[in-house]
Amino acid sequence: MRLPTIALLAPCLLLILECSSLVQSFHAIAPLASSNIKTSCASAARPRSFSLLPQLYSTAAPTSNEATSSAAAKEELLKRDRYLATNRFTVRPGREAKFEKRWADRSSRLASLDGFKYFHLMRRVALEDEVNSGNDPLGNSDPFGNYVSFTIWQEKKHFNAWRAGDAFKEAHGGTSLFAFVTTMVSSAMVLKGAPKPAFYDGLLQQSVLPESVPETVDGWRNVDADGVTILPAECFVACNQFFVPSENLNAFEQRWKNRTSKLKECDGFVSFSMMRRDVKAKGHGVSPMGEEEPTYMSFTIWKDREAFNGWKSGAAFKEAHGSGPSQEKKESGEEKKEPPAPLWSKPPVPVFYEGTLVISSSEGA
Repeated sequence: MRLPTIALLAPCLLLILECSSLVQSFHAIAPLASSNIKTSCASAARPRSFSLLPQLYSTAAPTSNEATSSAAAKEELLKRDRYLATNRFTVRPGREAKFEKRWADRSSRLASLDGFKYFHLMRRVALEDEVNSGNDPLGNSDPFGNYVSFTIWQEKKHFNAWRAGDAFKEAHGGTSLFAFVTTMVSSAMVLKGAPKPAFYDGLLQQSVLPESVPETVDGWRNVDADGVTILPAECFVACNQFFVPSENLNAFEQRWKNRTSKLKECDGFVSFSMMRRDVKAKGHGVSPMGEEEPTYMSFTIWKDREAFNGWKSGAAFKEAHGSGPSQEKKESGEEKKEPPAPLWSKPPVPVFYEGTLVISSSEGA
């Protein structure tokens, strides 16, 4: 084959390689829905270490009424209250608005499905950036991506039913091979590498009844997206990533279970979940969780960034994070106790997102 011909074919070959990687991720989140699409893919490489964000707010462990005795350590792990499905994307620079438009225009009836509770698409931001700035503090340096799709299901069985049904196929390019391949080619032009699905048990779930529910048409948001400007932020998400070794899992969960939380009393609070990675989740292309990934994430959704800042600067934050004694302790003269030893292998990592395309059940998350 002549060199000019090879040069012309090179971009096509690179695109095919990208699509192969994306097909692998599709199998990971929908092994049943994609069972009739056969492909040969190399196994995904283990992701690199997660880049750490600065400690922008207190990450002290909860201290009230903790249960860290040897008896508590033998207890079973907490039962999940919800099941949470995420998919992490690395969007190419300058393609963010196009990526969001694809989500806005997709065919989905998510809100009409049994067991659905909540959804949003979120883009990572820094606290110092303006709302809707589109600035990503880590750019393309984070192997776990700059966008995340986030869905809360009532139970895991509801998620499995969606993943195996026609609704999933419709949302991911249709039921035909041609439609699927077309979707994969389009994704390769917008994404850098394959999406990385991750699934979690939602523990200690808290939520409030929404004052209003975003309007949906046939189970999906009807939003105008031009592919040029990113969609407006509809919520703010504060995460804290915890790297807890296996011998401390029970103690970590008990510490959070017994903490004092007044989130529901805070203006603008939407939902909280302590997310425990579902390491038993399987599928083609799903790699074992490495040490660079957190075992737990506290995940709090706020109405907007102003609501989060109000909580962070208020008494509820200080009491929950042990940075100040309660009024009762002050009046009784009780001395402030030293915080307990950390249960993680390295300091927690805070990460922040703006959420858009919010869909919620009438009962909330």
